[in-house]
Amino acid sequence: MFLVKNSSTMPSLVDRFLDGEMFDWSNRNFSNTNTTLPSVNIKDNAEAFKVEVAAPGFEKGDFKIELNRNLLTISSEKKTENETKEGEVFTKREFSYQSFTRSFTLPEIANGEAIKANYENGILTVEIPKREEAKPKPARMIEIN
Repeated sequence: MFLVKNSSTMPSLVDRFLDGEMFDWSNRNFSNTNTTLPSVNIKDNAEAFKVEVAAPGFEKGDFKIELNRNLLTISSEKKTENETKEGEVFTKREFSYQSFTRSFTLPEIANGEAIKANYENGILTVEIPKREEAKPKPARMIEIN
C-alpha cells in the first residue's frame, strides 16, 4: 500500500514561490507617484540607529534629508533626459523619472542634532546617534560602608 498526499491540500512549489514577497506589489511598495519605494534596513546598537536606503543609480546630490521635530524624512527626485542632436527624430523615447519619500519617527532617545549621512555604492546610510543618557552604562561596583 502506497501513501500519496492529496495535491489539492498541499501547495505546489510554484504556488509557494509566487506567494513570496518578491511578487508582492501592493501599495506598500509604491510611492504616491507610482514609482517603487527603495528598500530600507534599520539597525540598532548601543551607540546609534542606522537607516540604510537601497537607491542605486542616484548621486548624493539627488537626496534630501530633513528633520522636523522627531520626523526624519528622506526623499529624492531624479529626472533623466537624453540629449538629441539636430536633425534627429524620435522613433521611441522613454522618459525616466524617479522620486520617493520615506519618513521615520525618531524615538526620544535619538540625538537629532548629530545625524550624519553618507551615500556609497548605491546605499544611502543615515546614522542617528543616541543621547548620552540613553546609552547603556557599564556595571559599577558599589562600596559598602
